[in-house]
Amino acid sequence: MSSLHQSEHEKIELEHQAAKIFMRWYEHDTGHHIRHLWHNKPNKPDVSCRLDGERLDLEIAHLYGSEQEAMQILGRELSELTRAELQQLEQSTLPNQRLLKALNRILLNKSHKQYKTKKVWLVIRNAHPAWDTAQIVALQPCIDVPSTHPFEQIWLVGDWQGNSGIVRLYP
Repeated sequence: MSSLHQSEHEKIELEHQAAKIFMRWYEHDTGHHIRHLWHNKPNKPDVSCRLDGERLDLEIAHLYGSEQEAMQILGRELSELTRAELQQLEQSTLPNQRLLKALNRILLNKSHKQYKTKKVWLVIRNAHPAWDTAQIVALQPCIDVPSTHPFEQIWLVGDWQGNSGIVRLYP
């Protein structure tokens, strides 16, 4: 399997994991039935499902903090340069500042996307082990959701395994 193909396969698997965690919590918290996950081709949101029988599209993003942290969290081999960058990052910024900056960066990047669908939600899965739902809730007043974006709702899965539930960021 080529590394590009393997990378795309891993990306799809991570998106499905995040969507399944979100769907489980959404159904638990709201009592609305959300089922039948499937992956979409490019130029659409990542996955689709049925919410109370109607199609709902989900764009999935993962919150890592930085590319270097993503590599570390995903268990990639780290070069000496990457290790040095991670060490500098940890020393130069407070975890809450990095969390807010990374989250706002995802929101800004995703706000420019366009989809041919009636109903699309953004689901962000927190992948950073130093951050949790309580920190995200505490920072909610500082989160910068761009004034224009294609999402009816924006949600955050509080941790990698989904143990801490979901938080609605918008509206």
